[in-house]
Amino acid sequence: MWTGRHINGAGVAPRMTGKLDRATLTDLVLSRTGATNPDLLAGPAFGEDAAAIRVGGETLVVSTDPISLAAERIGQLAVTVASNDVAACGGRPAFLLCTVLLPGADTDLLETVTGQLDAESRRLGLTIVGGHTEVVAGLDRPLCSLTCLGVADRYVPTGGATPGDRILLTKGAGIEATGVVATDFRDRLDLPASTLDRATAAFDDLSVMPEAAVLAPVATAMHDPTEGGVLEGLIEMALTAGATLEIDRDAVRVRDETRVVCDAVGIDPLRVLGSGALLAAVDAADGDEALAALSAEGIDAVDIGRVVEGEAGVELDGQRYTEPIRDDVYALWDE
Repeated sequence: MWTGRHINGAGVAPRMTGKLDRATLTDLVLSRTGATNPDLLAGPAFGEDAAAIRVGGETLVVSTDPISLAAERIGQLAVTVASNDVAACGGRPAFLLCTVLLPGADTDLLETVTGQLDAESRRLGLTIVGGHTEVVAGLDRPLCSLTCLGVADRYVPTGGATPGDRILLTKGAGIEATGVVATDFRDRLDLPASTLDRATAAFDDLSVMPEAAVLAPVATAMHDPTEGGVLEGLIEMALTAGATLEIDRDAVRVRDETRVVCDAVGIDPLRVLGSGALLAAVDAADGDEALAALSAEGIDAVDIGRVVEGEAGVELDGQRYTEPIRDDVYALWDE
């Protein structure tokens, strides 16, 4: 929920594009959250995907996310990213509020964006209940910001992992980046049409609602990796949990088309837009049963590491990561 997604503005340095650094986010955003309310069960925090609010006897999970860089499938991606945040916290996504900002009065562009919003919402069983649409000076591409709401039987945080837990990853690393690079940067890819078609099909495999529903009853923590990919998602899990995550790169699944597309533009599949995967921490005793339950639903998943006591961070490839990283894909937009 509070990770500074896709912000690029005056006075924010040194990054040109991407998440705010943790210190800036903490000082200028997380410290300024208005009045307190006893019905807020889980509020603004670094790395957490969504808020939890007590409404009567229910727990309402709410998240908001903007998409401002990926252009070709922005409407579809916006629906998936917003609903994934709610699902990753154990919620059942149900309703959407959509804000669409356009660079000009282009009805063809508006038709494309709203058509994607409508189609993906119908595919995932979500209802658009309102929003706002306008033309904004200074934009060079459309921007979508969606708020998703859903009820949870059990709220699952990003930061709930404890030493001894196993870390599971569904589907694979870099799925979102596979589709984005294959569409937005197609002219840079000297790849067969069949490979590009498989890569573009990644957009239809970005929802984590099915696997989140399977894992929510047993997971100690869940997180859907977005910017910075699987590695950044793991870093956020580690920092919010105050523990060390030991990760085996060889265990992380990378689809063939993802590896080919990433190699073509020189980016690391573990450090790029990661929607489509779900990271989960489960008690070691529940790990095999959780993997079996996912398999029974036709969902690929692997055990990629474990949680141990130690300084908060991620150990991968002999390196230790204790601070957020920048997504490799952003360099392509910055060129």
